[in-house]
Amino acid sequence: MRIAIFGVGLIGGSLALCFKNKPGLHVVGHSPRQSSVEKMLKREVVDEATTSFEAAAVAADVIFLCVPVGNLEDYLVRLNRLPLKEGCIITDVGSTKQAIMACAQTCLRPGVRFIGGHPMAGKEKSGIEAASSYLFENAYYVLTPGDSADEAAYGKLVELLALTKAQIVRMNADMHDSIVGAISHLPHIIAVALVNLVAGHDRRNHLYSTLAAGGFRDLTRIASSDPIIWRDILASNRDVVLKLLHEWNDEINRFMKLIEENDGAGIEREFVAANRFRSELPERRKGVLTAMFDIYVEVPDQPGIIGKIASHLGDHKINLSNIQIMESRLDVPGALRLTFREEEDMAKAAELIKQMGCNVHY
Repeated sequence: MRIAIFGVGLIGGSLALCFKNKPGLHVVGHSPRQSSVEKMLKREVVDEATTSFEAAAVAADVIFLCVPVGNLEDYLVRLNRLPLKEGCIITDVGSTKQAIMACAQTCLRPGVRFIGGHPMAGKEKSGIEAASSYLFENAYYVLTPGDSADEAAYGKLVELLALTKAQIVRMNADMHDSIVGAISHLPHIIAVALVNLVAGHDRRNHLYSTLAAGGFRDLTRIASSDPIIWRDILASNRDVVLKLLHEWNDEINRFMKLIEENDGAGIEREFVAANRFRSELPERRKGVLTAMFDIYVEVPDQPGIIGKIASHLGDHKINLSNIQIMESRLDVPGALRLTFREEEDMAKAAELIKQMGCNVHY
């Protein structure tokens, strides 16, 4: 089976690594830039790479479109102009599905199968350098084959995606966009709006940014997402997002009324309900928003102590995602924030650091 991947970055590169060197599979990567082609070959992410759109597509049995949401429809139109193989399967990895499914239905000729896809996995880093064959493991991978799907083609794609070790979830495109709009698109908008609100206050009083360095920064981490990508996502899911924003305004207005009326019992009920629902959410399953696990470490003012901690964790094969110096003053111990992608790594790291004589807080 010949697999073509257009856009070999974090997602496309990770898919390529899942398929590469598997019996009977040959992975071809495409980029319009020669420098990117050379990079994917140097990193041995693909078996073959090319800047030729046609060369990558015409012999492919399965095509993965791993380009930004705003480019997906253009890629489908370009593919439809080529003599693709009979029975070729095209799929994408975009975080909205209704628009691309509608485009595929109108622009692709008979004999070519399109199945929408959205792997709900990611990292705080992007690009081919961050690609990993483990990215999708235990993550949900949504497929939207459409009402008139070719079940044989769907089964073929599911069998191929089993190599990612993701959990496949089948649903229709409008349900996908409604759910992802609520659990990903709306939170990103809220985070951006909240950061911009505080930034406005900070222009008049810099104590806002000084005191926001801890919990506020963690709460609004997703506001640092790529602006161009999110411009295209929100445009693609416009109707769903606008409906959710109206619902969000209703929730905020209801909360404002509780505060205006000094309704302490009502405010308490809101927090109790939110706590109950949040406590029932699965903790270990990867989702559309990347989970991060932090610990805070009190460290003595000694030369090389940070390097010793990092080396000690590395010696025990613990993957440290990020390290930040939170505080460094003459009269108190320094505080480090260590970030992990896996809760298990966090727990192991905490025990190892305690054994080094440092205090650890969660």
